[in-house]
Amino acid sequence: MVEENKSLENVSFEESLAELEAIVDRLESGKGSLDEAIKAYQRGSELKRHCQTKLDEARMKVEEIRLPESGNKPEISDFE
Repeated sequence: MVEENKSLENVSFEESLAELEAIVDRLESGKGSLDEAIKAYQRGSELKRHCQTKLDEARMKVEEIRLPESGNKPEISDFE
């Protein structure tokens, strides 16, 4: 699991998702103080945005791969 105050810059989608799932479990259990729940919710919001960004990046990369009509190898263009 990722350290809760760690920057998400170099955190993978899978690590972010695992931490987000742990936060959801904690919040759903109702354990902990209100302050802890607020901090967990804030971190969960950051993780959700990070996961969405990673998914959007992956989708754009996949869209860059086009299958030519001839059925030959896919054309791959640079993605920036």
